[in-house]
Amino acid sequence: MAEEETLASRLIYQGRAVRLRIDTVRASGGRETTREIVEHSDCIAVVAVDAEEKVLLVKQFRKAVEKALLEIPAGGIDPGESPEDAVSREMQEETGYLPHRVERLGGFYSAPGYATEYLYLYLATDLTPSRLFAEDTEGISLVRVSAAQISGLIASGEICDAKSIAGLLTYLEYKKAG
Repeated sequence: MAEEETLASRLIYQGRAVRLRIDTVRASGGRETTREIVEHSDCIAVVAVDAEEKVLLVKQFRKAVEKALLEIPAGGIDPGESPEDAVSREMQEETGYLPHRVERLGGFYSAPGYATEYLYLYLATDLTPSRLFAEDTEGISLVRVSAAQISGLIASGEICDAKSIAGLLTYLEYKKAG
């Protein structure tokens, strides 16, 4: 597989959560072209399962798509924070539960065609109530579903974001193997 050589890179925007750069590259065959790259820090995504074997999902409004989505809990990894510590913090902020068991299920790039973000996928179990308040979580509601409902929620489009679909399907395969 031919790699592209970066000839130049220019930062055109720097915000709170993302940076946008334009790279000039030499593609295979020697042709020069540009790539628009969204730089985003790595994140965590969590399949959380409670004592009743219900999967905890969060429903929240997403401005980019102008609707509320049903998703697995997820969030950024703070500077100096391990992915596992981010799982515990995000779980407390978004669901009100602290996981006492955190297991890595894998990971994936969210949109590798134009973004750098990598999501570490975890399974969180042995949950106990423990709330951490964060300013951007007041509009989140918690929804519990059985593993048997997951495929139907994905097929119907009720769960329609890539990280949740990837995370939940990975969990279902993990559950079958276990």
